[in-house]
Amino acid sequence: MIPLAKVQLTEAEVAAAVEVLRSGALRQGPVTAALEEAFARAVGARYALAVSSGTAALHLLYPEYLRPGDEVLVPTFTFIATASMAAMVGARPVFCDVDGRTFTLDPADARKRVTPRTRALAPVHLFGNACDVGAVTALAQEFNLAVIWDAAQAHGTQYQGRDIGALEAAVAYSFYPTKNMFVGEGGMITTNDAGLYERLKLTRSHGEAGRYVHTCLGFNYRLTDVEAAIGLQQLPRLPELVARRRANAAYLTAHLGKMPQIRTPVEQTGGTHSYNQYCVLLDLEALGCSRDEFAAYLGELGVGTGVHYPRCLHQQPVFREAYGDVSLPVAESLAQRILALPVHPWLSQEELEAIVEAVRRACEKFSR
Repeated sequence: MIPLAKVQLTEAEVAAAVEVLRSGALRQGPVTAALEEAFARAVGARYALAVSSGTAALHLLYPEYLRPGDEVLVPTFTFIATASMAAMVGARPVFCDVDGRTFTLDPADARKRVTPRTRALAPVHLFGNACDVGAVTALAQEFNLAVIWDAAQAHGTQYQGRDIGALEAAVAYSFYPTKNMFVGEGGMITTNDAGLYERLKLTRSHGEAGRYVHTCLGFNYRLTDVEAAIGLQQLPRLPELVARRRANAAYLTAHLGKMPQIRTPVEQTGGTHSYNQYCVLLDLEALGCSRDEFAAYLGELGVGTGVHYPRCLHQQPVFREAYGDVSLPVAESLAQRILALPVHPWLSQEELEAIVEAVRRACEKFSR
């Protein structure tokens, strides 16, 4: 079976983690600080703050811009944390449709959903594809909205030649094992705002300004030096890992793009795609089968697949019960037709060829 994702640490990464384990100093410390400095430098941001997960990053950021009852515009086609962390601070996620080509927030649809209670946007660089940064930024400026960029899946993504980690006002990353950069659990916030950075340092660790001196309420969202040691070794390899993903995606697109039943990923104009996931759209009418039947047959042929995401956020029970039914047709169609294929950096040429052949056979099997 060719797996959809693969976690493979280098000996240097393992050795760095073991060194911290042997030291006994496992909590957040100097290794985490070194990773923060290196990450900020790598993306071109003034500051980087390591946290325990991408979800924690969003949970720390939202209260900086939102109060209970405020609204934040969120794409409905994304992982739940983008919306749930807003709800956890008492704000109301307002779900927006997405661009059917790039799968990222549709700024035109978002604009229609602005109300006097709207305070922020939470666009997602989905699957590693940059969202329409220019249009989102213009919308935010027009209505004086804050922007919290969700880059959990987008390490190494750029927009107009600039790393998205340097965007204003804050960017949230995840280091979950399936991400382009992975340390186990963990995350990072980047910002150019010195005041925001200082406040987040407090809320990350119980609001502690000094030993047992708490100036505000906070959480325990610290990263450990064990995880930071892996990240510090891996960060210099990130450009190479992303380049492999892009090369694998280019090969798949060149071959799958010839199949009329398959629509290959489209990169954002002005952006680069780091391909955390390689998601195609199936023409189910031409195929005469469901997405799940197509995926099951690929599994029989030895190709692992995934579905990101089979249900939009506005269709999730937790939000449907709270906010009622909403119709967002583009995202709802994507949820029925989208399928992720392997694109990870450790694919061999033989495996790439096998993926293309399996998809070809599946198209032949099901096409009417």
